Amino acid sequence: METLPKLYIGPMSYNVVTSALEFSRDEKKVIGFIPSRRQVDWNSGYVNNWTTKTFAEFVRNYNLPAVLCRDHGGPAQGAVMDDGLRSFREDSQNFDIIHIDPWKQFPSYQDGLNKTVECMLHIDSLNKNVKYEVGTEEAIRKFSTQELKTLLGDLRSGVGERIYNKILYCVVQSGVALNLGEQKNTGKYDSKRLSEMVDVCKNFGVLSKEHNGDYLSSEQIRDRFKVGLDAINIAPEFGQIETMCYLDELGPIDEYYNLCLESGHWRKWTSPEFEPDNNREKLIKICGHYILSDPSFTKLMPDLDKKIKFNIKDRIKKLYEGIEQ
Repeated sequence: METLPKLYIGPMSYNVVTSALEFSRDEKKVIGFIPSRRQVDWNSGYVNNWTTKTFAEFVRNYNLPAVLCRDHGGPAQGAVMDDGLRSFREDSQNFDIIHIDPWKQFPSYQDGLNKTVECMLHIDSLNKNVKYEVGTEEAIRKFSTQELKTLLGDLRSGVGERIYNKILYCVVQSGVALNLGEQKNTGKYDSKRLSEMVDVCKNFGVLSKEHNGDYLSSEQIRDRFKVGLDAINIAPEFGQIETMCYLDELGPIDEYYNLCLESGHWRKWTSPEFEPDNNREKLIKICGHYILSDPSFTKLMPDLDKKIKFNIKDRIKKLYEGIEQ
């Protein structure tokens, strides 16, 4: 990993992955992929029926300097409740970087710290070449700048200098969170807070990475990199680009709506008061990407791959306009 990406993309679908790889090849840009455990895991995933191993093999077969980073690895992050250890075993053999994120199950600082240390020591026993990402995004657990500083110091003490030096990224927070239902970032962007967290990372010798960069303009992306941000994650937005192509072509037809409704994935992004039948198009926008590999969906939808890939590559290009200016 001589050159690390500034942009990490969620592998929301086969089209998203191949579009990003083709963009990387044609534009000579290093791309990172950030599969969550629900998307791609050791034995399952809703994206193209890929497992951790088959996804890694697919990307590597392009012979590009793509970086594979497990996103939100650890306990309570998969499709079923588990300790995450079986997933870590496959991750350690197939991915370059593993994001250790126990904070969903262990939100208290000391418990989250202890579990992070435990996971890093376990993964190191499996593969000493794996690199790490630590911390979490604001939607899971909010960190103050001081807590972030304490976390990095405690991790250095907890895992020892050799393993600590394998931490590539620390997640920084800027006050925003993803709202997939509204297709925007919510919250209030705090450049001062982001800048302070970036400085903490620099002082501890790690790179800064912000999650939930979806739906930001080139200017908003540019502002983040101007304060020193090293990398950014963008995921659901790319799946929604593909969903919108199908909606533009067909509209919220009954078959499409019913598949999305039955998937149940919309519940994660809506309030208890949400009424699906009165918000059919919105429901499809929220969770259409979850069913892109469903056989019932693939039989139903027309071939829009050319349009989908054009739109995805165009969005990646615009993101780089913000990252590199």
